[in-house]
Amino acid sequence: MAAPTPDAPENFDQFDDDETEQQLGSTGSGRKRLFSKELRCMMYGFGDDQNPYTESVDFLEDLVIEFITETTHRAMEVGRTGRVQVEDIIFLVRKDQRKYARVKDLLTMNEELKKARKAFDEVKYVEDQQ
Repeated sequence: MAAPTPDAPENFDQFDDDETEQQLGSTGSGRKRLFSKELRCMMYGFGDDQNPYTESVDFLEDLVIEFITETTHRAMEVGRTGRVQVEDIIFLVRKDQRKYARVKDLLTMNEELKKARKAFDEVKYVEDQQ
C-alpha cells in the first residue's frame, strides 16, 4: 500500500462514519464516562467480576445513555413541548409495571427525604436560637 503523496487527493471517506457516530451520541474515546463507577458496582452486585472488562462497562454505559436520551426526547414530546416534567416520565412508563413501581418508589423516597431535611433544618434552627 502506497502512502499518499502531497499531490494526490486523500481518501477521507473512511473517517466520515466515525464523525457521524460521535455526533449522534456514540461514545468515542474522547467522551467523558459519566456512569462508569456506578455501573461497575452494579455489575459486581449482579454477579459480574469485581473488576469487569472496561469494554463491557463502556457498552453498558452506551446503552444507558441511549435509553436516557430516547426517554428524554419522548418526554419532551408528550407534555409541554421542550420541557420535561415528572408527570411526563410517569406517563411514559405507566404501562411498564416495574418501571412505574420504581418511579413511584423513588418519588415517595424523595418526598420523605425532603420532609426529613426540613424537619432537621427546623430543629437545627431552634437549637441555634437558644
